[in-house]
Amino acid sequence: MPSRPTRVRYRVVGFMLALGAVTYLDRACIATLAPDIQRDLGLSKGEMSWIYSAFAIAYALFEIPTAWWADRMGTRRVLTRIVAWWSAFTMATAAGWSFSSMLVIRFLFGAGEAGAWPGMARTFSRWIPRSERGTVQGVFFSAAHVMGGLTPVIALAVAGLCGWRWTFVLFGLPGIVWAVAWQRWFRDDPEQHAAVNAAELEKIAAGREHSTGQHEGWAYWKQLLRHRNTLPLCLMYFPNSFGFYFCITWLPTYLQEQHGFTSMRLGFFTGLPLLLSPVADLLGGLATDAATRRFGLRIGRAGVGAASYLIAGSAMLLATTTAQPELAAWCIATAVAASMFTLGAAWGTVIDVGGSHTGVVGAAMNTSGQIGSVLCPLIVVRLQHHYDWNAPIYLIGGLFLVGAAAWCFINPQRKIFE
Repeated sequence: MPSRPTRVRYRVVGFMLALGAVTYLDRACIATLAPDIQRDLGLSKGEMSWIYSAFAIAYALFEIPTAWWADRMGTRRVLTRIVAWWSAFTMATAAGWSFSSMLVIRFLFGAGEAGAWPGMARTFSRWIPRSERGTVQGVFFSAAHVMGGLTPVIALAVAGLCGWRWTFVLFGLPGIVWAVAWQRWFRDDPEQHAAVNAAELEKIAAGREHSTGQHEGWAYWKQLLRHRNTLPLCLMYFPNSFGFYFCITWLPTYLQEQHGFTSMRLGFFTGLPLLLSPVADLLGGLATDAATRRFGLRIGRAGVGAASYLIAGSAMLLATTTAQPELAAWCIATAVAASMFTLGAAWGTVIDVGGSHTGVVGAAMNTSGQIGSVLCPLIVVRLQHHYDWNAPIYLIGGLFLVGAAAWCFINPQRKIFE
């Protein structure tokens, strides 16, 4: 009688869920603590925008090289280095004493965190069967966004007890624990893990892409840059990160200045987009897998993605038409959640078209998103200064509609490296 498959792959998923949670805990807390940081260091809004963008600039610069390294060397070593590095610089943020020092620290923080998402996708491409990838991606982002939604409340509570500097120190510790555990337990391929039996290995390997060539040379990069899926993937992901980065940078200020939110009410509505997003992440992952089984890969990925972005754009634009503070906040939260509904489809598509080069393909898409993250704080503060707070909301809504159009040109059945 054949043995039942083991479930070691779900422990891998558990590690990735913890990775996503720690990522958002460390990344999102600075926006909540920004008023205290600005007060103590004498920073202007413009300087705080550059501190936000320093992270995103470094993230974008180092994303593709780090993902290329993960495709070559495996994610056991690479993710260990990533998480240990960013945790160290989360704690180092507590030592910032000026605009220049914070700029350098947050730049190095971003350089260290670069490659985390492509590393996640690469790990799933080796450990998760094709039929479960959308769902697993949805579960992953759901865990990340639960922590992102709770972070403002947690950060305010901890800072109230021990100040913003010790908050950064305490928030850096979980990542160190994660890195040690990951290095000791994980293996780059299920074939290398002693706890995986033959039945589970067969389930994972069914339909898994094998290596499709070298990872070096100009021809490799030309194939990536010129493929007809690459540009639409990048255009599609740009608004996702732009809208999200608004939430973890200027949303608290927008809610205070435009709608008069204060205290714990401010904490709730600041975290609301990320509290709704986990449900959208999970449902989006389930939806893309279910639609793929019923209608095929292109409808299952691109159809789900385009429809979600249409809802996101409409909800964001609706937020500018109401004078009711709570309704405007709920519209923005709904728009962001709808954009997160696309993540299972987006990262599932990365694995579909990337194969054994998933890390680099995911990095190309995510780098486009990080360009949005770089530009978002700077553009938002400039638009708000020259017009009003509705101007950046109009822009984000329009970008979501552009993302919906970009999905129409993505074909998940067409691999980039063949």
